[in-house]
Amino acid sequence: MPVNASLDRTNEDLSMSLSLMEVGVVPEADGSEKAARKAYVETRPRIKERFAKRSELEVESATYGAILQQGQIGVCNGRVGNNLPPEQDVVELYKANGIKKMRIYDPNPATISALQGSDIELLLGVPNVDLPSLQSDATAWIQTNVIPHFPATKIRYIAVGNEIDPSNPGFAPLLLPAMQSIYNALSKFGLQSQIKVSTAAYSGILASTSPPSASVFKDASFMAPIVNFLVKTESPLLVNIYPYFAYLGDKNISLDFVLFNSERVEFVDNGMEYKNIFDAMVDGVYYALEKAGGGSMELVVSESGWPSGGGDGVVESVEKAAIYYRNLIGHVEGGTPKRKGKALETYLFGMFDENEKSGSATEQHFGLFNPIDKTPKYQLAPTQ
Repeated sequence: MPVNASLDRTNEDLSMSLSLMEVGVVPEADGSEKAARKAYVETRPRIKERFAKRSELEVESATYGAILQQGQIGVCNGRVGNNLPPEQDVVELYKANGIKKMRIYDPNPATISALQGSDIELLLGVPNVDLPSLQSDATAWIQTNVIPHFPATKIRYIAVGNEIDPSNPGFAPLLLPAMQSIYNALSKFGLQSQIKVSTAAYSGILASTSPPSASVFKDASFMAPIVNFLVKTESPLLVNIYPYFAYLGDKNISLDFVLFNSERVEFVDNGMEYKNIFDAMVDGVYYALEKAGGGSMELVVSESGWPSGGGDGVVESVEKAAIYYRNLIGHVEGGTPKRKGKALETYLFGMFDENEKSGSATEQHFGLFNPIDKTPKYQLAPTQ
């Protein structure tokens, strides 16, 4: 038999054997080719069905991954639930879907360790309740939560505090000193340029937001020193942007305007056209930064999402959430009217539904994946 024909026959036999094993059929022990081929012919319909199903799942996973793996997209990994996958499984799910950025809200050693060697960039959070212990020296915090892991775990940002309200007497005065302590501790190890220190703000720190160019920080005495610190350390401001909550606050807003579905220009500000509220909210922060001396600063959207349940079933639905996430992912690459063409690093909230989150019932329905079987909740590929 010619060599090529022999190789073809060997490959055919191997394919046949693997196909039989896929459906749990093992030819009789005599190993006769005739018996194997008989089994193959009899089970061919089951084999085709199995491979078709597997192919569907592979295509779905590959499509989901291709959508999420855009360079500017990350996903928040909240852990407030009792049915969430182990940390290593979560990291593997990020990798399988090409997600290159993760945000966590506390220095969970299991998660930080699981990320080692993964090439996933980490936005590491310092919980608000930890601020009192970081007022003068954060060396111990850095030695415990950063030094043993970096650079094997690619810690890119440290977010000191999350959504600190300027009027909160318990946390607001503690924020900047804690940021400075973290920065100084990183400097002791020569890491202050590699790991940027910031805080995760939110839209509630703004006032006079309509139009966006009128936006200012509600409490300049709180934000101006923070902006000054971020400018000096060449760090971005992190900000959580939620058009969903803006819509809840004013349902006179068009839902299409909130979901990136509006094809018309809703308003013009400073010669810039706005077709969605996300751009208006982000540009409002840019304008406020300019007025506080941070005109050169970058922004990172550290959270944005839409709930798939817990509400009226119309606004808070799988359909609306899929539309929001899909359109958001496709939009941020092009920036906002004020920073047109400048891709906006954005973290989707969040990876899983968190069934122990408090507050509104919607808080438990922001996940992109189902926590039990880790399957995607949405079809994020653009619809035809």
